[in-house]
Amino acid sequence: MRPVGASMSVRENYLRTVEMRGGEWIPCTVGFSPATWHRYRERLEEVVLRHPSIFGGYQRGRRDFDAFGVRRAGNTYRDEWGCLWRYLIDGLQGQVVEHPLEDWAALKSYRAPVDLLDKGPPREGAPAQDWDAVRRRVERARGEGRLTVGHCPHGFMFQRLYYLRGFERLMVDFVREPPELTRLIDLVLDYNMRLIERWLKIGVDVMHFGDDLGTQTRLPINPKVFRKYLTPAYAEMFGAVRAAGSHVYLHTDGHVLEVAGDLIGAGVTVLNPQSRANGIDGIREACRGRVCVDLDVDRQVVLPLGSPRDVRSHVREAVEKLGSRRGGLMLKADVYPETPLANIEALCQAMEEHLYHYSRRG
Repeated sequence: MRPVGASMSVRENYLRTVEMRGGEWIPCTVGFSPATWHRYRERLEEVVLRHPSIFGGYQRGRRDFDAFGVRRAGNTYRDEWGCLWRYLIDGLQGQVVEHPLEDWAALKSYRAPVDLLDKGPPREGAPAQDWDAVRRRVERARGEGRLTVGHCPHGFMFQRLYYLRGFERLMVDFVREPPELTRLIDLVLDYNMRLIERWLKIGVDVMHFGDDLGTQTRLPINPKVFRKYLTPAYAEMFGAVRAAGSHVYLHTDGHVLEVAGDLIGAGVTVLNPQSRANGIDGIREACRGRVCVDLDVDRQVVLPLGSPRDVRSHVREAVEKLGSRRGGLMLKADVYPETPLANIEALCQAMEEHLYHYSRRG
């Protein structure tokens, strides 16, 4: 959102920040899970209304606090790839409980859902929005001078492999290296390239990708294996985006420092890593000055379990260690229902306090 009193447009500030050409403010985003809205309801709405520099022109009463979409406890949903999802907690992501390629024998007749791309970009548990509507939305944003964004679904590559195979089976595959593994990667890559090409034909400033690559302390596979099987796929996808003049935004949960350089080399221009799993100092060493960091503010410990003072200190440390006058830093916080309202308030205050930390320092 554009802070009160800012002179640049959101689009210009975003692009200057990503390209390290000196943005006016540090872009800050706070998102609430449906479960968080459900828990706090009007009390959370009051927090949002107090911080227009973070949330923009939010209007009271526009949020349905009980809207979970397909994500209701006990629900199941079979996605376009044939993976069956089960949801255990209202408003939170579920997990795949049936994997269509548990047996490699099924790969021979398996087909990626490329025909469904004609209907529009995939959306979890909802009808696809047709491409004509997407194009009109993007063109309207472009005409109004706003940032234009395309999306690949979360879990588009590495995670899609284990959605299809099952996590343990895929880990064994990376050790045994059966020929089917390469065919599976190519199948998923081909689908993603077709989706990316659709977005690039419309024309967007940035393509958003999300793929959780790490565990809490390390990659689940050897970095050498990652570079052999996954880096080339990411390079092909991200390279196409960069060749079209668009930026590549990659969200990835878990510890990923060992392959941060590979991801940057593959074409990532905005990396969204978790601060808790990677450490601010580790992120600084691997990323500062090489890629724009959209830091995932610590939602594992500091936000849900810390004090308001801890929250403010965490935001300040991130800004001082990862930012610069050139830009290269954004802050993103995803807030879940365990987070106290006082910490949400402290988070918003700290972000507002540091919006102009570099552009207006004496």
